[in-house]
Amino acid sequence: MNIGAKDSREKARIMIVEDDAALAGEIRHFLERWGYLAYIVRDFEGIIREYRQAEACLVLMDINLPFYDGFYWCRRLREVSDVPVLFISSRGEDSDKLQAYAQGGDDYIEKPFRLELLQAKIEAVLRRTRAGAARTRIYLKENVFFETESMALFVDGQAVELTKSERKILAKLVERRGGTVMREELMMALWSTDEYVSDGSLTTLVSRLRGKLADSCGGEIIMTRKGQGYYVTCME
Repeated sequence: MNIGAKDSREKARIMIVEDDAALAGEIRHFLERWGYLAYIVRDFEGIIREYRQAEACLVLMDINLPFYDGFYWCRRLREVSDVPVLFISSRGEDSDKLQAYAQGGDDYIEKPFRLELLQAKIEAVLRRTRAGAARTRIYLKENVFFETESMALFVDGQAVELTKSERKILAKLVERRGGTVMREELMMALWSTDEYVSDGSLTTLVSRLRGKLADSCGGEIIMTRKGQGYYVTCME
């Protein structure tokens, strides 16, 4: 067996969003036989909730679903996560494929398909995702990382809700990790947002961000260097 392929499957949990129970079961059986962990969605009105429960690293998304279609749910997923989405659908028109990519999908496979082809596409998506993550993730703690490209903070794989200004502050601190970022530098960085930032409002923004991160991360992330500015420490 190819070692690289085995490594890409190790502990990978895949969420199956497919309302055909027989097909969903067949896909799950196949994935588990190949060493993946598989989670089948049951509540088609609460797919975001199910995703958070599953802690999946890839989503297989049908388009024709009860209540809302797969395009809608892919768009909703993109609001909370960068998890790769592989569409599986009997709809083979180019317009459907373009719509899938436009809503944030990473790949598309038409039904009926060979399970071996599905497996190959899954491995390709996971390889691309993990290669990109290795380049852009900066770990602040073992379970906490900041993605520089998306300017998003994740704790235990879940995105922490941050405002645009909070993302800017954290991005600047992470960029200078280990060193001090002066208050004036943070104010300059924030001037590119829609919010006017005074010295007092910067203090409020940083204080609010520190509290949010302390609650989410289980400890202090942003430190103060008195009379100078702020800093974060990162794992090497």
